Order: sequence, then C-alpha cells, then structure tokens
Amino acid sequence: MGKTTGFLEYDRVDKKAKSEKERIKDFHEFYYPLSDEENRRQGARCMECGVPFCQSASLLAGMFSGCPLHNLVPEWNELIYQDNWKEAFERLFKTNPFPEFTSRVCPALCEKACTCGLNGDPVASKANEYAIIEKAFANGWVKKDENIVRTGKKVAVIGSGPSGLSVAYNLNLRGHSVAVFERSDAIGGLLRYGIPNMKLEKSVIDRRVEIMKEDGIKFYTGVNVPTDISKEELFKQFDVVILACGATKPRDIKASGRESKGIYFAVDFLTEATKSLDDNAKLDGKKYIDAKGKNVIIIGGGDTGNDCAGTSMRMGAKSVIQLEMMPEPPIDRLPSNPWPEWPKVLKTDYGQEEVIDKFGEDPRKYLTTVEKFVSDEKGNLKEVVTVNLKSVKNEKTGRMDLVPVEGSEKTYPCELVLIAAGFLGTEEYMTKGFGVEVNGRTNVLTKEASYKTDVDKIFACGDCHRGQSLVVWALEEGRECAKEVDEYLMGYSNLNV
Repeated sequence: MGKTTGFLEYDRVDKKAKSEKERIKDFHEFYYPLSDEENRRQGARCMECGVPFCQSASLLAGMFSGCPLHNLVPEWNELIYQDNWKEAFERLFKTNPFPEFTSRVCPALCEKACTCGLNGDPVASKANEYAIIEKAFANGWVKKDENIVRTGKKVAVIGSGPSGLSVAYNLNLRGHSVAVFERSDAIGGLLRYGIPNMKLEKSVIDRRVEIMKEDGIKFYTGVNVPTDISKEELFKQFDVVILACGATKPRDIKASGRESKGIYFAVDFLTEATKSLDDNAKLDGKKYIDAKGKNVIIIGGGDTGNDCAGTSMRMGAKSVIQLEMMPEPPIDRLPSNPWPEWPKVLKTDYGQEEVIDKFGEDPRKYLTTVEKFVSDEKGNLKEVVTVNLKSVKNEKTGRMDLVPVEGSEKTYPCELVLIAAGFLGTEEYMTKGFGVEVNGRTNVLTKEASYKTDVDKIFACGDCHRGQSLVVWALEEGRECAKEVDEYLMGYSNLNV
C-alpha cells in the first residue's frame, strides 16, 4: 500500500475542468492534470484493503464492478506515492496496452469499486493512470519494441477501433505479422469519430498509431472489407482473420413523422463534426450537421447523448433537451445497491453541465419518449411531441413495461433531432460477407468464453462480439482474443493475458 494512514490524512482530489463558459469555445480537452504531489497523495490514499475490488471485474447483481483489464491499481498507486513513475508505468502497461485512451474515456470502473468509496470518496485512480501514461510519453518510455521475433504467421484485423488496435498490438507483440483494415479515412474507429475531441484529442490516437507502425503493424484505410476485399482473397494472404468491426447499426425511432428533414443518428452528427475541426479544434466551415441557432432534442440519455449535448453547445444551439425513457436515478446509493456493486446513481456529465450553465436547467426529461415528429409544408422538422411514460406490470410476462401516460403530451419547438438510442449489433453485409453466424442480438456468435466463430480461421472480438459496450471492455476482448488466436496458430501461447 502507499501510506498506512494515507486514506485518513488526505481527501480525494480529482482533475479540475475549465469553466463551462470557457470550454464550449472550442473542442479541445478541458481537464487540467493533477500536480505530481497531488498524484502522490492520491497514491497514498490507496489502502491495503485485502480484496482489491478495483481490479476484479466481478459480476455483481447483473453488472460488473472493477476493471475488466484487471489493472494492478494498488501497485501503481503505491509506486506513484514512492515517486517511482517508470516502474508504475511498467506495471500499468502489463495489463493495459493503451492507458492514454482509458484514462480519458473510461467511466472508471476501478473507482466505483474502490474500498475507500465504502465510507468516503474513492482514490482518484483514473487521474493517476492519466499522469502515468502522459509522463511515460514525455520521457520516451513508450517506444518501439526492439525484441519482437517474427513467427511467419499473418493475421488480418478488420476494424481499427479499440478492440482491433488491442488484438493487433498483442498479436504483433507475439511476433505475428498483422495488417489492420479500416473502412474510414483514418485509424481509430469509435475512438476517432464516435468520441468527440473534448474527451479524446485525435492526436492521442495518432501518437499511438505511429508507434504501432514502427513496431511493424500495417494499417490500410479506406478499405471496406469484405466489399473491397473478399473473404477468399483474405484467406489467400492471411492465416487468420479477426472481425473487430464494432456494433455500428444504430437503433432507430419509429414514430409518426420520422421522414421529416432534420432528424439524424448521433453517430453521423458526431462524425461529421469531428471531421470538420481545424487545427485549433474549431469548426472550419466544412459541411456538417449544424446545431447553431436550433432547438435540439436528443433521444437517449447515455454517454453518446451527452456527447451530442456537448457538441451542440459548442456549435451554439438555441436550446438542448435530452429525452430519457428510464426514471431519474437517485442522488445516492439505495440500500438495494450496496458497495461494491456498480452505483446506480445520478451522473451529470460535461455536456449536461454545459447546458445547465447556459440555460439554467437540466436538459434531461426522464420517463419521456417521442410520440410524433411534426414538419412544416416543406418537410422540415419544426416540432416534437413527447409523451410521459409509466411502469406497468405485464400480466403475461410478469415484467414491468413502460407505457404512455394518457394526456401527458407536450410539444417542443425543434429543428434538429439526434437519435442516440444505442446500437443493434453488427452490420449485415459484414456477417453475411464472412458467412459467420449471429446471435439474437445480431452479434457475431461464438462459444461461451471463446472468440472463434463457426467459420474456420475467423475470430471476432469487441462490440461486434459482445454488443455495444465500453472501450475498456473492447481492450480486454482484444487481449483475450489475441491469446486464443495465438494458441490456434502456434499450439500454445505465452501472451500475458
């Protein structure tokens, strides 16, 4: 542990953010890192708690608690306290190939399971993770691996999101020759265009990709597999093909007036905005879905919906409303949701904070959905009619269903709707092109605890395998898939997974 009495002596201190008024002026990251001394104090708070739930990824009450990567959180917190940053980096890098991503976009499952959080505030481990990896880059500790010995095996990875990068990194480290195919114009997948710059600057991705190229990984952009290159052509060149193509089929909203002009999927809105940013992280006038001066309604209360709120604020939206079908969570844990379960409590994220600061009220409307969209004579969206929902027991299934509340309709002026209702699974052209089976959620089907599909030489990992999930889970799936592929190719594996 860090300091025996550290958790008693020091309070939690996390990274500070720029003010809402200041940060909406551009799309730059807006958090200030902690000082080395503040990082050391947080390391000192990490106690020898016997069972480190922070690194456990335990399934409790249907939800995971703790880090899926099994990061050695207590170890690198102690090393930070001792001012031994390089060894802290080495311990962090043993389990996490890309800490620069998770320390920015992960919801910190480790902190939600921290023992200090039982009777107080958890250790700011995410801030410490950020400090470790940024110090590692600054000091040149993240560099080309000179010890890779090639096996002669070749692997194709389809998709360059977090799972694709993770499986490529680990298999290349083992010595297999890896080629990554990306249909978009730049590497990163979800990291590149699904997550706004204010959460993850794209230079962070580019920095890592350059090192991966130096390590021998080949990247091909603008190649849509299996449309541009067939399964048969890939098998002629590669010993194994890994599908890491994500769950990119957005869930639509079926309501009257859906054909109105001005209704878009969140992923398209975020992608076009990111592609339109100049070197100063400001919109450069290229074609994008513009929220400036518009009343914006976002359908979906999750992280993507929040990102849409933050992006709309930076564009100069006239108003922002976020619809959430579920009831408002409590401020504090309920007795039915004890530590170390995942806390089902109210989370107000950066985009919502910015809307509150600008307009004076929370944009979220709970237990609410769209009843119909209303357009003008030219077909342009002008209003959205919403309806409240209530929970009613279904006598046939015994489950609670959400049903409309009669007479609760409200009409809001609206010129732009962004659908952030999640994703349904893998795109059909991908699964059919490779001839792989899918499950009921249209994710690529494999046996339990396996990544091998029903088609020989084809494996799958990440969101296309487990469904829409977190970046940290994509990284872990990439690691585990790499080990299974290595065993398939070599008969054994010495990958540290």
